[in-house]
Amino acid sequence: MRLEKAYERMTAVAVAALHEREPERLWPMLAGTLADVCGGEAVIHKLDEWSESEGTLGTVPDAAAELARLGDADLGLLRAGYPFAGHYAAGTDRAPVSAHRAAGRTWPSSPTARMLREVLDVDHVLGVPLPGNAAPITGCLVYRAGTDFSDDHLAIAERAQPLLAAVERQRQLLEEWRRALGPADAPDQRAADCALTPRETAVLLLLTDALTADAIGRRLGISVRTVHKHVENIYRKLGTRDRVGTVLRAQRLGLVQTPGRAEAARPRPS
Repeated sequence: MRLEKAYERMTAVAVAALHEREPERLWPMLAGTLADVCGGEAVIHKLDEWSESEGTLGTVPDAAAELARLGDADLGLLRAGYPFAGHYAAGTDRAPVSAHRAAGRTWPSSPTARMLREVLDVDHVLGVPLPGNAAPITGCLVYRAGTDFSDDHLAIAERAQPLLAAVERQRQLLEEWRRALGPADAPDQRAADCALTPRETAVLLLLTDALTADAIGRRLGISVRTVHKHVENIYRKLGTRDRVGTVLRAQRLGLVQTPGRAEAARPRPS
């Protein structure tokens, strides 16, 4: 697949994901396309630390049955993401790299490589970490059988990294928003009733936190101009004219927590 065409496809899927109201659906949408454009057959997305002892594994296609058959040692090998945790922990470089390129001749005979051949019938892994984070190291592992990932595959993965990071930032915001308001408050439905897109909802949440347009842009990985466009849409849809009025209106509509409720929801020191 040509580089530009692959990037266009990944961009289209990322834009679609940013309009998805269910945060848990975001990564399955992205991961399948990432595997395809990078020449892979499956993806594990791990959005917490790559370590043997803990962390959730999301898979595309669903490999729950295969994972259920793994013992603790093999599952630990998948969680650790050898050799990527060590490779990326050594510095700030977050460029995608294949296991064979990172580990060299030791990769084919490593315990992880042997386990992958036996369990998933794949030979190679491509690490695609989310950029911008020193720790924890998070991101995707793309798997394939046969030959190692090519330079073009790595280039596609590198161009996709900002898209993956933008979607992950939105997922985190929407999940925090849901936890803060609680399922009984149906925050997704309230936002939909106001015709707010998930992206506009994310911007509204950051407005409520009193972030500047520059700070919102950095947080979401978008330009200041795009932030202002989203803010204009929020004002229009909520019938407001400024930031303060918008936050108060959002509180009255139950789109964000009121100050008193937010304070009550914070854990009290023991």
